Amino acid sequence: MSLLDGGVAIVTGAASGIGRASALAFAREGATGVVVADVDEAGGEETAALIKESGSEAVFVRCDVSQADEVARMVQTAVDRFGGLDYAHNNAGVGPVPALVVDVTEADWDRLMGVHLKGVWLCLKHEIAVMAPHGKGAIVNTASIAGLRGAPMMSVYTAAKHGIVGLTKAVALEYAAAGIRVNTLCPGHTATPMHGQAGDGSAAVDGAPPALGRMPRTSDPSEQAEVAVWLCSDRSSYVTGAALAVDGGQTVQL
Repeated sequence: MSLLDGGVAIVTGAASGIGRASALAFAREGATGVVVADVDEAGGEETAALIKESGSEAVFVRCDVSQADEVARMVQTAVDRFGGLDYAHNNAGVGPVPALVVDVTEADWDRLMGVHLKGVWLCLKHEIAVMAPHGKGAIVNTASIAGLRGAPMMSVYTAAKHGIVGLTKAVALEYAAAGIRVNTLCPGHTATPMHGQAGDGSAAVDGAPPALGRMPRTSDPSEQAEVAVWLCSDRSSYVTGAALAVDGGQTVQL
């Protein structure tokens, strides 16, 4: 039985990794249309093609989430092409540049904050404007376990991810009575193209002995995607403002 009873979804950062897995999962679980958004045109078109091959509807939109006009166009595409917007997974991100805080440049700060924190804010702003008049909607913002704890050598990335968690909590409270749920997905180390610089402040755990306590492997993007879709489904109808760690136990380990 599908998790979703129809509806239209937007997934940002959908050219690869968690975003691609999420876009495919939304389609598989019953979304009638998926807007695939990314700056990577080749990867984004490939994700859209994969969805279409599965028998679902999809359209690719090139979108730099740090640019307000591009985010507005992305959301309007969902309305124009599929008739509205019911779900969103604001997942776009860039890898950190590991450095001590004294070595971080202003350009590093602007890039990471622009894509991660400003990007999520812009997406929320435009997505909720479409959802609110209909009194329903569900949004998932991708942060990281770096949004739940400190990650040395990744100060700006950590600040941006903590910002996403806080922004999500505030917006969830603003729109709970309006029927819109907003939650944060906090992945641990995941096997994506950015694997190795995932920004979660942890070393790879593949092959680690079970005595460490956490699961001795990285996650597959599909495992993160399944949680994102569940958070958008009615199966999680009383969940809003949550920051859910999907990390194999990394953040509960002493």
